[in-house]
Amino acid sequence: MAKSESFHTSSFIAYFVGAICAALLGVEIWNAWKAREIQLQETQAAVRNVSFALAQHANETFKEADLVLAGVTERIRHDGAGLASLARIHNVLADHVRELRSLNGLFVYDENGKWLVTSQDTLLTQYNNADREYFQYHRDHPDLMPHVGPPVISRSTGKWIFTISRRLSKPDGSFGGVALATINADYFQEFYHRFEIGSEGALSMSLMNGITLYRRPLREDSIGLDLSNQPIYRDFLLQTKDDVALITSPIDGTARYVSFKRVEDYPLFVVAALSKDEALAGWAGNTLVRSIFVLTGLILVSFFGHRLHISAKSRELAERRLRQAKRKLASLNRSLAQMALHDGLTSLANRRYFDQTLEAEMSRAFRTEGCLSLLMIDVDFFKLYNDRYGHQQGDDCLKKIADAIETCVRRPGDLAARYGGEEFGVILPGCTREGAQQIATLICDSVRSLQLPHERNSAGIATVSVGVATADHPPSENCSAQLISAADAALYTAKSSGRDRAICFTPDLHPHDLSL
Repeated sequence: MAKSESFHTSSFIAYFVGAICAALLGVEIWNAWKAREIQLQETQAAVRNVSFALAQHANETFKEADLVLAGVTERIRHDGAGLASLARIHNVLADHVRELRSLNGLFVYDENGKWLVTSQDTLLTQYNNADREYFQYHRDHPDLMPHVGPPVISRSTGKWIFTISRRLSKPDGSFGGVALATINADYFQEFYHRFEIGSEGALSMSLMNGITLYRRPLREDSIGLDLSNQPIYRDFLLQTKDDVALITSPIDGTARYVSFKRVEDYPLFVVAALSKDEALAGWAGNTLVRSIFVLTGLILVSFFGHRLHISAKSRELAERRLRQAKRKLASLNRSLAQMALHDGLTSLANRRYFDQTLEAEMSRAFRTEGCLSLLMIDVDFFKLYNDRYGHQQGDDCLKKIADAIETCVRRPGDLAARYGGEEFGVILPGCTREGAQQIATLICDSVRSLQLPHERNSAGIATVSVGVATADHPPSENCSAQLISAADAALYTAKSSGRDRAICFTPDLHPHDLSL
């Protein structure tokens, strides 16, 4: 009988230890996989953001040059191309080149390609530009729209430049010449090198016909390279406005997350690519370290389980380890209790912590006859934001707004909390009505400065409305609900008054006497 009991006990220990090891291994595998998925999602978001920034930069750069050209063509149409007019135009062109860092030069050619006026100090009459692509394009096309041509080497500087041009028409509509703006390739090089893309990442800007304008890393044949016959151009870019795809290079075999983005106002597109392996390098290192620790833990569990199985003396060891486990469990419980007081999405205090703190600070204000201010904050049209951009993007929006709110709440005793959904609360002990109003205004400005796109908000970006209430010498220590009602009333007024503003509570905002 004793042998049978001993056998069952030892079998139970063996099975128990095996189950623990399997559970630890399963949890670690799951955590590693989730961490990998999160890292890849962040990489896709990063490459999408980079391509958006490149497209916006290209659009603004060519837009600046195009606006200058539009003014030049209008001046020539109105004032003519006489010597006095050309002298004035030269001064205007030189001023524009000095003011705009992106511009390499501004030029005006007659119908034969002869240089009429430039932004340069000296007019180089020995050159003729009738052979340039942009000149021939405008000569053969009567429209007056801007034209972005392929990259060329400047005849005056010998450097690669990008061109945008407009046609000059005579009064009878016939071809009268070309107004040209050139942009330094170095200007884009400086901007593109601001991005961290790793050793295997790439950035590029090309014409919609597949001609490359600029690329990082810059190779000898990168500028002017024709990609129109490449499968990636035919099969993906021409069929998609902008997207992210995982593409394996046929040249080096590297898998990259590639984001394509078309430039809004001009026939250009940009590409941003980040290496999948480089994106996962940090994850792989962390996973390796964690795996070593988990493996070590599994070995230890197996070892001590074996000791329990073969020796009665292991009971003392088991009791000692049990006490250690209890201490660790107590520490874990304290950590869990702390986590229970914070919102999992925004890391701000949660509703429970908010309510506890508000009651405590109200009691303190009552005892010391001090003041207590409360801000109630609501994200404007957040349901429409979720409907438009999706819940994941909505969560990201809430995180960024929470960070902005927390940045504005600077005193040690202040507390920012997620009150629920898209609503936040800020407790300001000892803060006057004027001080609370200033902080509320600062929060509105800080959220506005994030420039989070929100098409269904009248401002075009994400904004917040704030209700402010202050209890001066509260009549009782249990009037927290009244303070919240006052702040809610002010918040309702802020929202009904147009949103994106902070309103301080006054008695006429609420039908009840709140004694505040």
